[in-house]
Amino acid sequence: MAADAVILEVPGPSGVREVRVSSPDRVLFPQVGITKLDLAKYAIAVADAFLAANGDRPVALERYSEGVDGESFFSKNPPKGAPDYLRSVPVTFPSARSHPLLVLDEAAGIVWAVQMNTIVFHPWPSRSGNTDNPDQLRIDLDPQPGTDFGDAVPAAFEMRNVLREAGLEGWIKTSGNRGIHLYAPIEPTHEFLDVRHAVIAAARELERRMPDKVTTSWWKEERGEKIFVDFNQANRDRTIAGAYSPRALGHAPVSTPITWDELGSIEPKQFTVLTVPARLDTVGDPWATFAAAPGKIDVLLDWWQRDLAAGLTELPFPPDYPKMPGEPPRVQPSRAKKPPFE
Repeated sequence: MAADAVILEVPGPSGVREVRVSSPDRVLFPQVGITKLDLAKYAIAVADAFLAANGDRPVALERYSEGVDGESFFSKNPPKGAPDYLRSVPVTFPSARSHPLLVLDEAAGIVWAVQMNTIVFHPWPSRSGNTDNPDQLRIDLDPQPGTDFGDAVPAAFEMRNVLREAGLEGWIKTSGNRGIHLYAPIEPTHEFLDVRHAVIAAARELERRMPDKVTTSWWKEERGEKIFVDFNQANRDRTIAGAYSPRALGHAPVSTPITWDELGSIEPKQFTVLTVPARLDTVGDPWATFAAAPGKIDVLLDWWQRDLAAGLTELPFPPDYPKMPGEPPRVQPSRAKKPPFE
């Protein structure tokens, strides 16, 4: 008979906490047989590195009550009955409304989130004490149909050069799927729109250097077989899977920090819930010193202004955003009204 629940003892800054995990034998990843209890134990194993990357940040929980083959939903308000060692912080959303998001401060909080059927963790790029000003610049290199992880690798190396020329140092992780996430620690002195513009400036510079390989085209019909630099992931309330977060795919991949030396030789499918704890034990956390020397986005903002002066414009925002100043029409080019024939 399957166990109804188990109690895990989870060490933390306030001592050991007991966290109940119900339905521990429920299989969340049928392809590889990973259960809810397995995922909770993974959370404990990677907790230090996970919290270094994602702790003290508002976080949305992507929850799957029936495993990765079932339906999911995003949990943004703290669920009822959350333990008292979890805290929340109010954040402002694009609608201008404010409500609280959870903040994870210790391993027990991650395990509790797994108990609530969380598989993917989506941390904000800002910290709980200053939610309006990101301290991370995030760039999502997203392979389009006809391209794959290997095509994103040279784009990532060149984006590293772009950021270095702007005075920033890039850090990388696998997306947990086919893409590459490139981060730069920044001083939290600018709000989200400025950081978005900094990302667009970097993306446009990369596109100029690799026009046959990289695109900033928001509309899929215009991207072609290229790597899309998804600038809209830099917007307020737009998040990507955090470092060491599992992804909801059959083989239980993990969005895993790697070194630049590893980038040309690794295969992202090798990093899974089953393999990443051992990697941390042997290799350590490549992002251990991530936040040691945050940079400024001033040069990128200068590039943004330079491009505006050259005739480039604001780029489209996500469809659920209010209409933004300077934004082009939100209609895909093939459906746009054509001017009358003269």
